Amino acid sequence: MMNLKGNPELSQNNLMRPLLNYGIACMSMGFLVEETAPVVWRGLLVMSAVEKLLRQVDWGQLDYLVVDMPPGTGDVQLSISQNIPISGAVIVSTPQDIALMDAHKGAEMFRKVHVPVLGLIQNMSVFQCPKCKYKTPLFGTDGARKLARTLNLDVLGDIPLHLSIREASDIGQPVVFSQPESDEAKAYLRVAVEVVRRLPPPPE
Repeated sequence: MMNLKGNPELSQNNLMRPLLNYGIACMSMGFLVEETAPVVWRGLLVMSAVEKLLRQVDWGQLDYLVVDMPPGTGDVQLSISQNIPISGAVIVSTPQDIALMDAHKGAEMFRKVHVPVLGLIQNMSVFQCPKCKYKTPLFGTDGARKLARTLNLDVLGDIPLHLSIREASDIGQPVVFSQPESDEAKAYLRVAVEVVRRLPPPPE
């Protein structure tokens, strides 16, 4: 999605240098294993991988460190929560009930480990026909908003299910870069603004 592949180089301090594109430094286990190899780790292996990505990467001076985690309440989430101080978690879910169940569990898990939950993002909120522009809520209407009320959280924004987002992701050009004036890009930018607003100010 960021148009990055290859193995990270090592710095003079024997730390991995993150791959860079669009001004964003990225690191993934996908850069460290064969492209088609599945990563099916649990327990200690997950903790070791998390430690490697956090402590053995030459991140340099960052504005923000964003960790993209799978849904659920497994080893990855617990390892991250226990290894680094986290300023806040953002829960992303489609509006459908089955996805919201996982989102609810994820929010409660972060609260139990004392990680502030900044809010929810409703992904694939509506599909707009590219020809007639008619909007259809394929996965239900406002499910994330109902969950947010239950959890006493804010909805940080809605991301539509749109062909341009899928096409831009597939060719490795984020829609905020390839089509910055589009409604889809503006939806992402609104979410980013809401997330930053809720983060504590960086130390001086």
